[in-house]
Amino acid sequence: MIITQYLCKITPMKHPKDIPNMVFADSEGNILDFPELKMAGRVGQFFHPIEPKDLIPLPKGSELFVLPNRLPIGWDPVHDEMIALCENPFNPKESIQAVAAFIAPAHTQTAIAAFLKKDEEAPALPLFCYTAVGWWQGKFWVAAFRSDPDPRQDADRFDMYKVKKKTLEISKKFNKNRLIRHLVTCSLHYGCPAARNFFLGRWEAPVPTSPVCNARCIGCISNQPKELSVGTQNRINFVPSVEEIVELCTMHLRHAPAPIVSFGQGCEGEPLLQVNTIEEAIKKIRKDTLRGTINLNSNASLPNNVERLAVSGLDSIRISLNSCREKYYMAYYRPKGYRFSNVLESAKVMKKYSRFVSINLFITPGLTDELDEIDELSRIIEEYKIDLIQLRNHNIDPDMYFSAINFKPSGQHVGIKNMIKILKKRHPFLRFGYFNPCLNP
Repeated sequence: MIITQYLCKITPMKHPKDIPNMVFADSEGNILDFPELKMAGRVGQFFHPIEPKDLIPLPKGSELFVLPNRLPIGWDPVHDEMIALCENPFNPKESIQAVAAFIAPAHTQTAIAAFLKKDEEAPALPLFCYTAVGWWQGKFWVAAFRSDPDPRQDADRFDMYKVKKKTLEISKKFNKNRLIRHLVTCSLHYGCPAARNFFLGRWEAPVPTSPVCNARCIGCISNQPKELSVGTQNRINFVPSVEEIVELCTMHLRHAPAPIVSFGQGCEGEPLLQVNTIEEAIKKIRKDTLRGTINLNSNASLPNNVERLAVSGLDSIRISLNSCREKYYMAYYRPKGYRFSNVLESAKVMKKYSRFVSINLFITPGLTDELDEIDELSRIIEEYKIDLIQLRNHNIDPDMYFSAINFKPSGQHVGIKNMIKILKKRHPFLRFGYFNPCLNP
């Protein structure tokens, strides 16, 4: 898969005045636009033209992906139909491929890229988010919106010379700390914004702790069977000691602006399985400093362990959900030894101790914004007093995902933006965003 980095200039133009042209990639990976077909997107199992009001310029720091063995689909405005482009219109007989955007953090997609697999044997796409993209008046446009104004992971906030310099300085200073050495790889090899922010001494720092998990998520980015997909990063292969965790966290919480330390990262399994280590670490951290927020990103599968952490000083939890409907949740997470009811019980436990609870909602246009899904999410928000919905793009091949969970459209979908409007009206105090908030700066 060819990846093209694209940095767009900031422009006062908020939306295009017309539907952008469809884009495709030629046999060498060059991205071209085709004016006779307009940009299309996918919502669930359906393709549709993208309205200009639902488009923004490709955010700075986004990437363009060329999708192997996938044909681009565009909208023919003359005949009002969707067309799969099978060959290069500028060089007939040359094969072409679809293009998608992987949008920068703090932005949420509203439509998936429109493409068609050439054959059913086409390998699954790597675990990224595939957002609809088009071309109009000299720039790329994507079906998305900015979902959090927080600049903590904006591309222009990272001076790569400084990132490398600070990463190497801190790793040398704490060369016996295996956890910090692990984050060096995350910072310099995988380009993890959270790891880079740790070394730059600001905002949210990742604290991976668990090499094991009690779920077998179809979209796990750190542990995939070869026949299913390709993981995008290696999982931590050790459990850090209490001392290693405390050293990292206290350094960050004492000095960083708006500091957060978060257990539960993409480069690990489920942190609740390391409850003894994390519990002791939190107690020692809070003896050293009360500053900042201690957060847990989790599948929330073990409410008893959640309670132990809440008692020890855990400030917030972010519970990841692909769906609030149990059948789709179970099909995606494939849990080992827990049920969906245990996840909701963990939210109840945190509220028992007046802690902050977020839902890390994997956004999948066509599923997330179905009215049945919205109603069930709304019930959970009301019953469990959820504080924040984090609107996170689902990094997964949409064809593989819908097939794996046996997704069957249940009725009307309203669009991601309208979903937010509905939830805001029903729950006036509910917050929306993309990142974990610092509760005690």
